[in-house]
Amino acid sequence: MVTLTRPSIDQVWQWLDTIPDPEIPVITLVDLGIIRDVEWQDQVLVITVTPTYSGCPATSIINLDIETTLREKGVENLRLERRLSPAWTTDWLSDKGRAALEKYGIAPPEPAGGPRRCPHCGGDNLEKTSQFGSTPCKALWRCKDCLEPFDYFKCI
Repeated sequence: MVTLTRPSIDQVWQWLDTIPDPEIPVITLVDLGIIRDVEWQDQVLVITVTPTYSGCPATSIINLDIETTLREKGVENLRLERRLSPAWTTDWLSDKGRAALEKYGIAPPEPAGGPRRCPHCGGDNLEKTSQFGSTPCKALWRCKDCLEPFDYFKCI
């Protein structure tokens, strides 16, 4: 589909907010906070992306998903820029993203360095079972109340 007029910045942000994170598909790239800027530079749409960490294995998939989505919307002149500074932090996660993580069963990051409650039962009798979870950005915890394991999104 080719558009005859160039989309507004707000429209592009809405499109980007439909792209799921490839490792945690219940949150979007916008909710994750890695889309840093969207702007038109002359006739080129420039999307600035900050990966969650410099070695993130999902970076190439994320870039491909952004490009595919925007090209499907008719954006022909597109450039993706990678910005490493300032480094991404879990503070950039949106409130909507944090709530989606918890609803999905992943405890959202907390400044204290550990989850406040179990995302399954809400209990607070928790223990860390491994510093490493299903992805490098998560640790494995267990609730001593419901006995369920869960991922905790590490605070970075």
